[in-house]
Amino acid sequence: MKLMHISDLHLGKRVNEFSMIEDQKYILATILDVIRAEQVDGVLIAGDVYDKTTPSEEAVQLLDWFLTKLAKLEVDTYVISGNHDSSVKLSFASDLIDRSGIHIAPVYNGVVKPYELMDSHGKVNLYLLPFIKPANVRSIFPEEGISNYTDACIVAINHMNINPEERNILVAHQYVMGAIKGESEEVSIGGLDQVDASVFELFDYVALGHLHGPQNVGKPTIRYCGTPLKYSFSEEKQVKSVTIIQLGKKGDVDVREVELTPVRDLRTIRGTFEELTAKEYYETTNCNDYLHIVLTDEEDILDAVNRLRVIYPHLMKLSYDNCRTRQNNELDVTEEIHRKSPMELFEEFYELQNNQTMNDEQQKLLTGLVEEIWEGK
Repeated sequence: MKLMHISDLHLGKRVNEFSMIEDQKYILATILDVIRAEQVDGVLIAGDVYDKTTPSEEAVQLLDWFLTKLAKLEVDTYVISGNHDSSVKLSFASDLIDRSGIHIAPVYNGVVKPYELMDSHGKVNLYLLPFIKPANVRSIFPEEGISNYTDACIVAINHMNINPEERNILVAHQYVMGAIKGESEEVSIGGLDQVDASVFELFDYVALGHLHGPQNVGKPTIRYCGTPLKYSFSEEKQVKSVTIIQLGKKGDVDVREVELTPVRDLRTIRGTFEELTAKEYYETTNCNDYLHIVLTDEEDILDAVNRLRVIYPHLMKLSYDNCRTRQNNELDVTEEIHRKSPMELFEEFYELQNNQTMNDEQQKLLTGLVEEIWEGK
């Protein structure tokens, strides 16, 4: 059995105020081409289908187009909601849609029944677990003593009654401990949303969504496939792809990537204004890419953005790297902030304001308050 794993489409997303709808339709068409070429038996979409809980009309129309194409290809598709989605809105009319081979996980209610897939080696149980928070699971199983995200996932999985002798796949949307987060992903205070990877031990493959960089967590069968497009300049060095899973008999799983090429790349170029506007330079580069331009001129260039956009119409971000900015650390501030957890940042702020560090009691109180706020989002 061959399956494709994709996630975090973020349909309707805007990056630096640029709509990505055109780019998203292009990359979804490319994914459809890969599905045909690979002749996959099913597609797993691991959450964050939309970028907002109330998606734009363009985003809804694009998802409708993509799912209709998949249904016409007669490729069974399995979809869960992520933290950016409204599970209620995404699963609207899911029972009716199910007949077309598009299977959308309902709002989590404590019951996750597997889809039974068959191949020459027998049955494969496919479980769809939408994004869950401790509060969600605690309200359904109040007697379980759930205090964090790991507990919530343990309880949810325990109630699936998994047979470890059979082949089992899980599609989930959580932040698994040990995975690397990027600048464009939501960050919780002190990593409160982390889930221990050990909770997934019963599964032959775990198709994860939530993080934008393709990566394995501990082993190749617990995997984030990443976004199909770059949504931040922190992702510009990433190679975007879809993940192909080839299932053999129990314990035999092959995982590989198929690279995706966007209609426009997202990258950084640097130089003086004169260098970047010289004909011999811009004729040898792709001026249509989404760009972060770093000017190395010592003096600010008047109306630089509009003048550069004459040549580079998709200029997203402009910054300077010169003696003044290096002295003021202007280029490094954002990077430094994203390297630290919100708890570290708050502790630094507290020390700056009070000229002393937080004590253990204050840290404990802050952690509890933040967890309560985070769960209530």
